[in-house]
Amino acid sequence: MDFVKKHYEKIILSAVLLGVIGFLAFLPFVISHDQEEQKAMADAVISPKVQPLPPLDLTRQNNALARLTSPANYDFSTTNKLFNPVVWKKAANGDLIKITSGNEIGAGAAVVTKITPLYLVVSLDQVITNELGARYVIGMENQASPYPMMRHKRQHYISKGEKNDAFTLVDVKGPPENPNQLILKLADTGETAVIAPGKPFQRVDAFAADLKYDPENKTFLNRRVGAPLSFGGEDYIIVAIGADEVILSAQSNQKKTTLRYAP
Repeated sequence: MDFVKKHYEKIILSAVLLGVIGFLAFLPFVISHDQEEQKAMADAVISPKVQPLPPLDLTRQNNALARLTSPANYDFSTTNKLFNPVVWKKAANGDLIKITSGNEIGAGAAVVTKITPLYLVVSLDQVITNELGARYVIGMENQASPYPMMRHKRQHYISKGEKNDAFTLVDVKGPPENPNQLILKLADTGETAVIAPGKPFQRVDAFAADLKYDPENKTFLNRRVGAPLSFGGEDYIIVAIGADEVILSAQSNQKKTTLRYAP
């Protein structure tokens, strides 16, 4: 007890020092524990653990992208005419005509139904004999004449070596009263025409045409060059007729339209 009484201050100091030393030795563990708690709290608040999102479904977007790379081609011109509206015209009978090519009405809609050759025909019609010799009756039919009265056959009386306004009788082959051939020189072209009994000379000089215009139910028969036509609100003149075509000229603007003939 005397030792304790004499050295109690030292004992207390030693105990305090031992406690301080022990606290100092344990302090790093306390600090480490606090840091771990703070870190766990921070991770829980600032960086919470979440489940990853499921993969995005991009099916619709991929399909749209595929359509863009292969665009659909829509025809808004020749089918439904969304951007090029169709013109409609009313025909004479009240029917509506759809205008697509431009030839449904007007000159392009006219159709040539027939083309007829117009001939110059020269024939030996009769031989007249008398005391003055043989005289020949030669018929001439000019179907292409612009004058209707001149289109019928006209007979000419002529002897060898004579001429008239249509031809010259150049030569007679065979007996004069029963010739095999007559040689003529035509006045209009200077060409030679050979005729014999039953064998006339023929030359195509022009053509006549029959046409129709269905939108107005009009028919034009036996029309020749220069003939006027009226249909579709326009007046036309036939300026040419060939073996396989007819050419019309519009009176308003002189625009020419060729109509092909396909028999």
